[in-house]
Amino acid sequence: MSPLKAVAPDGTFSTGPDTTERLLTPGEVARIFGVDPKTVNRWALTGKIPSVRTPSGHRRYRETDITALLDGGCPQGGPTDRRTSRG
Repeated sequence: MSPLKAVAPDGTFSTGPDTTERLLTPGEVARIFGVDPKTVNRWALTGKIPSVRTPSGHRRYRETDITALLDGGCPQGGPTDRRTSRG
């Protein structure tokens, strides 16, 4: 049986004795990318960004995953592909 994943009040979770990661809310990720939180959830649903679920069912995003996306590890059409139409 796998170890229990517990989310602490400070927004971190642990999958083992030496592993702790900061989890970001959809609102925090939205502010980073300059989009609406619903867009962030849509990206997760379509597989453009990885997410985890809290025991209560809320979607959260690992800070390391978001940092990797910001560093250019994003597939086309994902969060850093900011196509704008300018006339």
